[in-house]
Amino acid sequence: MQFNIRGENIEVTEAIRAYVEKKVTKLTKYFNETPNSDVHVNLKVYNNEQSIEVTIPMKGLLLRAEERHTDLYAAIDLVVEKLERQIRKHKTKVNRKTRNSEGAKHMFATGTEGVSTALLEEEDEFEIVREKRFDFKPMDTEEAILQMDLLGHNFFVYNNAETGEMNVVYKRRDGKYGLIAGEV
Repeated sequence: MQFNIRGENIEVTEAIRAYVEKKVTKLTKYFNETPNSDVHVNLKVYNNEQSIEVTIPMKGLLLRAEERHTDLYAAIDLVVEKLERQIRKHKTKVNRKTRNSEGAKHMFATGTEGVSTALLEEEDEFEIVREKRFDFKPMDTEEAILQMDLLGHNFFVYNNAETGEMNVVYKRRDGKYGLIAGEV
């Protein structure tokens, strides 16, 4: 693994670099052989909040996680936990799809120490705890943003009156708005 660690409003010291590399390298226990990929790590500091974003592009799999915390080292630990959950979840899916064939199953190590199979099975199941139904009335993007703000939600799905497409507006972390447009 090749590490590309960048800092924004923070100097990446040797101690921080060593800690990130040590923690992210532990992810290799989930693979048969060490993945030959670049690990992109962005560290950011704004006000009293530390942010870390880790992206690991691999053949057939993209691992990405982002975490914010007041303590940089805690944020690093939390982002590695997220990446571990992603790997376990993907490993479970791959193993289920390829029980009888070899496929991509060879990429993941079997019998990983410290990871219970109950935990692997649990993370692959999704439970819907609430369901809502709406009539999508046609509206423009500005009206959709107003509706979203009135409801106090972070996103809003609507039928775009101009294009007839289903769109989603969402509130970004920087306070601005985003739009996802798609065809029906």
